Amino acid sequence: MGSKQFARLPRHVGFIPDGNRRWAEQRGLPRSEGYAAGIEPGLLLLDECARLGIAEVSIYGFTQENTRRPKEQTQAFRAACVEFALRAAARGVALRVLGDATSPVFPPELIPYAERRVGPGPLRVNLLVNYGWAWDLENALRHGASAGRRDVMQCLASADASRLDLVVRWGGRCRLSGFLPVQSVYADLYVVDALWPDFQIEQFHEALRWHARQDVTLGG
Repeated sequence: MGSKQFARLPRHVGFIPDGNRRWAEQRGLPRSEGYAAGIEPGLLLLDECARLGIAEVSIYGFTQENTRRPKEQTQAFRAACVEFALRAAARGVALRVLGDATSPVFPPELIPYAERRVGPGPLRVNLLVNYGWAWDLENALRHGASAGRRDVMQCLASADASRLDLVVRWGGRCRLSGFLPVQSVYADLYVVDALWPDFQIEQFHEALRWHARQDVTLGG
């Protein structure tokens, strides 16, 4: 059926895959084991976006704030991001990793994807790894001021990501947690109560149906 099953599809969708640690705890597992459980759902979601013809997706990997967590957790989510990115790239998506690649916590395997977008597409995938909203905005202020530019989006460190139409967050928490704050400025936010590793395609479909019913004015 493809995109014909939805009245209107967003061009750019953001995903916040929250609830990995809670999912592990509910099963009596170490918190760190929840991250690997989120890889397959993420790949299924990418496949569905490609099938529907969505042009661009952005996915939260981990933030600079997340790196304050215990070492076993930071090692686990770094490894999960690397596996997800490499398997996504093998699908032929146009992958760009957005985050501070100068930090020692940034996975070295992902540096080539931080330097430029890699892959033929047509699905553009932005994976946020060691991303920080303050880091992003500080880059805009620094480079925008030096260049005398007023177009904030073009001066962001995340400038390769376009304006978001819809953000879908799993895990039941109704907040953006610093997710691409400038690109999200007019995005609709849809919250799924289920924890991310329990992802089902129908959860995403319901978000798309909900989005199609929203009035898009962009402030006008």
